[in-house]
Amino acid sequence: MSEKLNFSLVSPARELFSGEVDHVIAPGSEGEFGVLPNHAPFMSTLRSGRVRIIEGDEVHRYFVHGGFADVTPEGLTILAEEAIRLEDLNEEGILNAISEAEMARDGAADQATRFKAEGDVQRLKAQLDALSEAHH
Repeated sequence: MSEKLNFSLVSPARELFSGEVDHVIAPGSEGEFGVLPNHAPFMSTLRSGRVRIIEGDEVHRYFVHGGFADVTPEGLTILAEEAIRLEDLNEEGILNAISEAEMARDGAADQATRFKAEGDVQRLKAQLDALSEAHH
């Protein structure tokens, strides 16, 4: 039997994935990176994007927003500020949420509200990008 990578994907709400996998590809702040079994230890902050978990012939896809990845001799743990299975995202819902966030940003009465709404717009656009990449 070939070696496997112990992997966990955790958000503040819950653990979304835990198991032994073949390979994980994640969106590091310095670029996308892949982790195989016996990878050298390192840590990376995450940018918004897709996490792909390869388990045999199966690929699990998640959208993550913020957080960090920790590779240790025991495996890989991703602690994400937000994590959603790509199959749970809906393009129409994201487009509607982007419109609402843009209206909130454009109508913001103060800089803090505008800044938060702009962050929401960017996060939602990253979700849309991750969803469209998954379909190609």
